[in-house]
Amino acid sequence: MIPLSLAEIAAVVDGQQSDIPDPDARVSGPVVIDSRQVAAGSLFAAFDGERVDGHDFARSAVEAGAVAVLATRPVGVPAVVVDDVTRALGALARYAVERLGTKVVALTGSAGKTSTKDLIAQLLERLGPTVWTPGSLNNEIGLPLTALRAVEETRHLVLEMGARGKGHIRYLTQLTPPRIGVVLNVGTAHIGEFGGREQIAEAKGELVEQLPPEGEGGVAVLNADDSLVRAMSSRTRARVVLFGEAEDAHVRAENVRLTDQGQPTFTLHTPTGCGDVTMRLYGEHHVSNALAAAAVAHELGMPAGDIATALSAASTLSRWRMEVTERADGVTVVNDAYNANPESTRAALRALAAMGRGRRTWAVLGEMAELGDESLAEHDAVGRLVVRLNVSKLVAVGGREAHWLDMGAKNEGSWGEESVHVSDAEAAVALLRSELRPGDVVLVKASRSVGLERVADALVEPGDNEGEVAARWV
Repeated sequence: MIPLSLAEIAAVVDGQQSDIPDPDARVSGPVVIDSRQVAAGSLFAAFDGERVDGHDFARSAVEAGAVAVLATRPVGVPAVVVDDVTRALGALARYAVERLGTKVVALTGSAGKTSTKDLIAQLLERLGPTVWTPGSLNNEIGLPLTALRAVEETRHLVLEMGARGKGHIRYLTQLTPPRIGVVLNVGTAHIGEFGGREQIAEAKGELVEQLPPEGEGGVAVLNADDSLVRAMSSRTRARVVLFGEAEDAHVRAENVRLTDQGQPTFTLHTPTGCGDVTMRLYGEHHVSNALAAAAVAHELGMPAGDIATALSAASTLSRWRMEVTERADGVTVVNDAYNANPESTRAALRALAAMGRGRRTWAVLGEMAELGDESLAEHDAVGRLVVRLNVSKLVAVGGREAHWLDMGAKNEGSWGEESVHVSDAEAAVALLRSELRPGDVVLVKASRSVGLERVADALVEPGDNEGEVAARWV
């Protein structure tokens, strides 16, 4: 964070100073919401959560090195007291970003946000110091915390923006006004909350509506292959740059294929040149993500050849997203258990089929949450796709939705033990440990709430017996 005195912070967030002996004391470290992450010079933001009240940890945070606490009431140690800590964080982030003048790149979409953000960050790091969203901290708390990590040397700020309804992205853009806005796709993630794909498009398009006009440097980077995203061109004053495999895309891929290991390779075309790319990531869906990242890097001055080189070297920065581990016995475990929706699950299954050519493949799948009235039909469709892709084994984990995954596979033509429905992660681990053979490829994927990363962890670091697994999960 840029150094600010407590008096300055109080003025920015419209707060009251409480128990502050020296208003000129400066916050120079990170802003944190977990007292265990406090470092010297920090500002500790105290939230009253569902399980714990951060205000109870105010004193320990100051003792650990925090200069003060951002709180909603006096806490007996130096504090800036505000009505709403979330709003105060947002105000502080906007002030810091405006003072820095950092180039802000924001992206949104129904699927692929975190993977694309990681790619953009790795490309822009080659152009200068870059700060980006860690993991998927893309809401009204995570976004300002990320923005406040920027310092005087930061040239680029790459921010993932999520939404659970209309107005959410508009609010986030007001905290950290972007110059470049990227919309990846409009799918069915959270469709149960939004009500339909058109409503999702309306919410995602708020990003391009908030961009500055072309004359002031605004750039909207839009997916040419998604009709709902392409249509957002009419909703922005910014210059539009299209990416995709469409012939009219400004940044496009040709000759797309997958290697024998399931890694995408293609020829990248930009307005100023081209280059060959072979990615270290797995799955053809990463081509679209790579093109979005390439479009951003090109807009910020990176030559096409350098973009191709950087994309070929890029890796996964965030956990549990097509995270591939090769066991000593030849079993390959693909942990994609951070989240799941129909689009990302279909992409992961196609990647599994490509990676598993000539090998036995397992799809360990759980619920895709927040699909509303579409839920059962979507789970049925995924179960059918498993069979169509000739995945060897389906292990459907959980309750009603898992049952529909299993039934979809069986109705499509699976028989015997090709599709199995188990009650929970422990049962899935027991089954896999008893039946996996050297050379098998296992994909583990479900919505975050299901917690199937435990299955992948157990397979990567197997215990001596099932009791050990259960104990580790408690």
